[in-house]
Amino acid sequence: MSPTIDLLLRNVRIVTCADDACTVTPPAFVAIFGGLIAGLGPMTHLDPDAPVLREIDAEGALLTPGLIDCHTHLVHAGHRAREFELRLQGASYEEIARAGGGIVSTVKQTREAVPADLHAQSARRLQALMAHGVTTVEIKSGYGLSLKDELKCLRVARELGLRHPVTVRTTLLAAHALPPEYAGRADDYIAHVAEHIVPEAARLGLADAVDAFCETIGFDLAQTRQVFEAAKRAGLPVKLHAEQLSNMHGAELAAGFGALSADHLEHVDEAGVMAMARAGTVAVLLPGAFYFLRDTHVPPIDLFRRHGVPMAVATDCNPGSSPTTHLPLMMNMACTLFRMTPAEALLGVTRHAARALGLADTHGTVELGKVADLCLWNVDHPAELAYAIGASPLRQRLHGGRDHAL
Repeated sequence: MSPTIDLLLRNVRIVTCADDACTVTPPAFVAIFGGLIAGLGPMTHLDPDAPVLREIDAEGALLTPGLIDCHTHLVHAGHRAREFELRLQGASYEEIARAGGGIVSTVKQTREAVPADLHAQSARRLQALMAHGVTTVEIKSGYGLSLKDELKCLRVARELGLRHPVTVRTTLLAAHALPPEYAGRADDYIAHVAEHIVPEAARLGLADAVDAFCETIGFDLAQTRQVFEAAKRAGLPVKLHAEQLSNMHGAELAAGFGALSADHLEHVDEAGVMAMARAGTVAVLLPGAFYFLRDTHVPPIDLFRRHGVPMAVATDCNPGSSPTTHLPLMMNMACTLFRMTPAEALLGVTRHAARALGLADTHGTVELGKVADLCLWNVDHPAELAYAIGASPLRQRLHGGRDHAL
């Protein structure tokens, strides 16, 4: 006798995201058991005698994998609206950062916040992401910049995943900026990150990956390499903020360490793209930051296509350069600003985003055995998810096979 199905979805039109075209199936069913996809196929193949605990008739709604936001800085305190005004008056992101604003100003607010307040502020952002279909989110640290405060941020991120119906992957980004107490001593700070912060975050099981900001206003190649070597010793995969403002050749360095992803990449060259292709490193594109900073240097989408580099799309949710929690809007921006296709944008927030987090075996597509993180949408065609500016057509969101009120 077959096991009782926990949840049966009837009359769904499935976009499995397992093929590059994002084709839509005829009316189909999805059977969920134990939080996993246990069966799917045409409605004509559904066993009418199969024991079912609960059913949902989707009435022809479109079903996709749950959306995955693979690059956020969700845990932080405060905002930087004043810097937004300064940029409108002509100040650049780099000028604001060098004058003591930027990341360091958020560090001050985050350090001062007690964990309960930090959790409450971050939870509001997380709930907004979930309301737009996100079922998995990566949360970076990077606004603590000390052992105590980086661990505080990672603990809050882990707690968010425990208290909300969403999968959280944490990334240690202690090499995000130079904290004020290390002014003029970048090498000393990086040594502290490599010798103390990375090993302790790994020992406590608080980090799933390690990231760094390799940039003229961040850290150079040698310093980034030191952080990556510490991650390797700790058994943690790496990711990298690379080539956002200039070409530091960080993408090549990241690829050399087998990085899960290199992110931003507006200024990456063909050598960097080819290195990523060889390593299987995902390009994570962040159109929200591109838009908010009024950038004009578009990532080389054609190079990624030519060399077969998978492209993910994420919000980069952060207070300084991408204060957004709307992942479908990022799909629209990826199409309008970067000229990705709607199918590429959808794969970018599902299959390729899962790969960017090391979750390709369990998440990102609608296939047998995958985690039943699913979204039902009130749209006729998958292109509509990227088409409407700021729309919210989510009908129902399932995390681990369980639906939750929007």
